[in-house]
Amino acid sequence: MTAKIVQIIGLEDFPMVKSGDNLAEIIVKTAEKNGVEIEDGDIIVVSQKIVSKAEGRIVRLSDATPSVEAEELAEETGRDPRLLEFVLRETNHVVKASREIVIVEDKRGLVCINAGIDKSNVKGKDCYSLLPENPDESARKIRNEIMALTRKKVAVIICDTYSRPFRKGQVEFAIGIAGLKPFKDYRGQIDLFGNLLKVKNVAIADEIACAAELVMGQGREAIPVAIVKNVERAELNEKSTVKDLFISSQEDLFRGTL
Repeated sequence: MTAKIVQIIGLEDFPMVKSGDNLAEIIVKTAEKNGVEIEDGDIIVVSQKIVSKAEGRIVRLSDATPSVEAEELAEETGRDPRLLEFVLRETNHVVKASREIVIVEDKRGLVCINAGIDKSNVKGKDCYSLLPENPDESARKIRNEIMALTRKKVAVIICDTYSRPFRKGQVEFAIGIAGLKPFKDYRGQIDLFGNLLKVKNVAIADEIACAAELVMGQGREAIPVAIVKNVERAELNEKSTVKDLFISSQEDLFRGTL
């Protein structure tokens, strides 16, 4: 039997991204410089940070005028009211606020710390990145332009780093997808011993994002894009959206536990 080998290739020597840059062109050119051929079925994983930079989603704390709500939340949590002003602008509602953490459901429907606002790998002492306005649309744009440049049918995942309930550490999640079915659904299938699989619906988009992080890293690696090849379980799909991964309150197994 032939071994199944998945390749994860980080694109090295990736240029610093600035507002207005065309990420698809940079990805294709950097892949060429790395000697990496973009092929049909490839899944291109892109760090949220460079998408936010290209889309001009960088803010300065000095530009924020805290609202009354931000000042009250700052008093409650001990955080900078200017940062909380940006958090609140990105937020549908606050899930939990304490001296330890501020968790919100942001305007995209993502449940995350500080509405995904982050300082890491952003130049400037008081500069922070916001999440893309519409990560799915950002992924679609990058995908369409890469396909136009290469004439290859690919998928794109935009990833970001998240904490998880009841587990230490962080992992990568898909926050935007284009051209990829986010699940590998085993429900209704039979396992090795004849058991009916009832709940196995694997979030393969998140798994691919996590796998890509192994070469992308989080610090000084400067590898914000990885090309993932030969994922046989992944299915290309034109209509999928990251919202397919969101859980309803009725499905939330952690409801009432925190």
